[in-house]
Amino acid sequence: MIASGFHPRGHILNRLIDVYCKSSNLRYALHLFDQIPNPDIVARTTLVSAYSCVGDVTLARRVFSETPLSMRDTVSYNAMIAGYSHNRDGNAAVELFRDMRRGGFRPDEFTFTSVLSSLALIVEEEKQCQQLHCAIVKSGALLATSVSNALVSVYVKCASSPLVLSSSVVVAAARKVFDEMPKRDELSWTTMITGYVRNEDLDGARQLLDGMDEKLEVAWNAMISGYVHHGFCDEALKLFREMHLMGIRQDEFTYTSVISACANNGLFKHGKQLHAYILRSEAKPTVDFSLSVNNALVTLYFRCGKIDEARYIFNNMSVRDLVSWNAILSGYVSAGRIQEAKSFFEEMPERSGLTWTVIISGLAQNGCGEEAMKLFNQMRLDGFKPCDYAFAGAITSCAALGALEHGRQLHAQLICLGHDSSLSVGNSLITMYARCGVVDDADCVFLTMPYIDSVSWNAMIAALAQHGYGVQAIRLFEQMLGEDILPDRITFLTILSACSHAGLVKEGRNYFRLMHDSYGIAPGEDHYARMIDLLCRSGELTEAKDLIKSMPFEPGAPIWEAILAGCRTHGNMDLGIQAAERLFELVPQHDGTYVLLSNLYAALGRWDDVAKVRKLMRERGVKKEPGCSWIDVENMVHVFLVGDTVHPEVNEVYKYLEQLVLKMRELGYVPDTKFALHDMESEHKENSLSTHSEKLAVAFGIMKLPLGATIRVFKNLRICGDCHNAFKFMSRVVGREIVVRDAKRFHHFRNGECSCGNYW
Repeated sequence: MIASGFHPRGHILNRLIDVYCKSSNLRYALHLFDQIPNPDIVARTTLVSAYSCVGDVTLARRVFSETPLSMRDTVSYNAMIAGYSHNRDGNAAVELFRDMRRGGFRPDEFTFTSVLSSLALIVEEEKQCQQLHCAIVKSGALLATSVSNALVSVYVKCASSPLVLSSSVVVAAARKVFDEMPKRDELSWTTMITGYVRNEDLDGARQLLDGMDEKLEVAWNAMISGYVHHGFCDEALKLFREMHLMGIRQDEFTYTSVISACANNGLFKHGKQLHAYILRSEAKPTVDFSLSVNNALVTLYFRCGKIDEARYIFNNMSVRDLVSWNAILSGYVSAGRIQEAKSFFEEMPERSGLTWTVIISGLAQNGCGEEAMKLFNQMRLDGFKPCDYAFAGAITSCAALGALEHGRQLHAQLICLGHDSSLSVGNSLITMYARCGVVDDADCVFLTMPYIDSVSWNAMIAALAQHGYGVQAIRLFEQMLGEDILPDRITFLTILSACSHAGLVKEGRNYFRLMHDSYGIAPGEDHYARMIDLLCRSGELTEAKDLIKSMPFEPGAPIWEAILAGCRTHGNMDLGIQAAERLFELVPQHDGTYVLLSNLYAALGRWDDVAKVRKLMRERGVKKEPGCSWIDVENMVHVFLVGDTVHPEVNEVYKYLEQLVLKMRELGYVPDTKFALHDMESEHKENSLSTHSEKLAVAFGIMKLPLGATIRVFKNLRICGDCHNAFKFMSRVVGREIVVRDAKRFHHFRNGECSCGNYW
């Protein structure tokens, strides 16, 4: 056209601009627009719509603003308002609508539909709906079904606003608009039913559905989805069956809702039957159908513990999206198959924030805290902003590693990002501070959380229990009951642990009865194990045996481990041997059984029997887990093994420890050689005690940390009796608090005393 010298008229140029816009060649459209000396309103409106469609609202507004007021019309305003609505800028759309009316332009049904959609994005108060409602009634546009649908939607969204005093009144206003509509379509029914559902009026939604003359599948889908969302699985399944019997067509939205109901409630057989039905009835499913239904099926199978079947479905999917990949990753994490989760994560072609959050949380909860922290840092390097759940996973990793300073840094970042009010973050912070030995900080977090749930209470009670503050734990538990918070099975586990660590036998007996008699919670094996541990620690071995006989199931390994540990403490050889024999049958490869039995023999000086136990370990290929302790100094974790020769400064540590022991002896410290569990001379026993990993870690901390700083050491096994006694003297010599977390609990050593009161 240009080459021929032809000069097209305006309507042809407008048509060309429209063609360029629809083919996404906006650069050519703008170039052509700029060549027109006086572009008319059609060309301008076309460009406004085109830029809005591709998300460039700034350029769209520039074109609109450069349009003279005398040239503008209702259609041009509609294009710009719709552009704001399409790009979810509700405030700008509503403000432009006000400018339009102030300029004397008459809005039509398209204007009202767009501005109502925009208002739905930002509506907070009923008067906003009412003002626009009045304007629509005056204009006569309410007769248009699209306008009425949009108005119903605005009222429904407004009803969910926290600023609305009565959501039922606002929903009633929506229903009034719905009832007065001269003509309704599928969207009308679906919007109204969804409105009831969103505002938790499922009865109102169902009455509306039952009153429909025409059986619209979208309305039935909305009702089923509402039941599923609010946890009414039985009603959802009944409605699905009714839908099937009435011959109403089911689509991917129907199936995904029902499959979700089965997944959420563990109804694997129902879900599997539905899977078979879908395979029979949907011979040639569309791509969209297959993708959404298969994603739901993958979730169903992995939530019901069938991760391999879920992977089979995934492998046979012709099309996958990020939801598919995330579902399988979640399945591996939920099943505790962390190595497979890590491999699958590496295979993923793309990742979202959810992907990172799932793998970080999974690693943190399965003992891979260091890897979780590395991935958390990598997530940020890759440009993803961690959500509160990702932070919770990282904080959980700090708890497992005892990385207090790192945890504090994350806490500070959370405050800066505004995530500190998150419930999941608050609960993880309580656990982190508690497991890092700073129970006061855990309590501070608990007291300042804007909202707490039963998990928060459980975490704080557990924190006090771990640190031996049994009386405070009981006080908090009673406060929980006083605030009408129902305890669950985890609550009773934590309070029984608190009683066990503090030797509160009477209170423990009371709470053990209370959980069943007052709250209908049947004690599980873990509850029995805690109660038996409490009795055994207190020397009530006969009562512990009687409790085992009363159990409604056969005692498992945790029960016999508690018995054996109690026998080790109180020297009951016969019962200890009986417990060990049962453990050899139940968990023959568990090193703890052999160690406890060997220690029991050693404490009684039966060295031949000690040798037999060790020989048995060798024959069965059982290896004792070596004692290992670690301490964080200047953001570096230093690890010490028993008899360590590897740490670069271990020789200096041994020398310093010798000097420290001399000062401790002056205060009355005498190494307790009965904890040297080998048959050797007394001098050699004392030397072996001095090489325990926790002593080396504490001595290193005293050497390296600033004067007066608390020493925090973590150990993988239970602290030995001599080390426990030594740290009491050590705390007096150096004038510092020493905190040791072993496999069972915390010990706070201050001024020659331990927080456990020597009951551990």
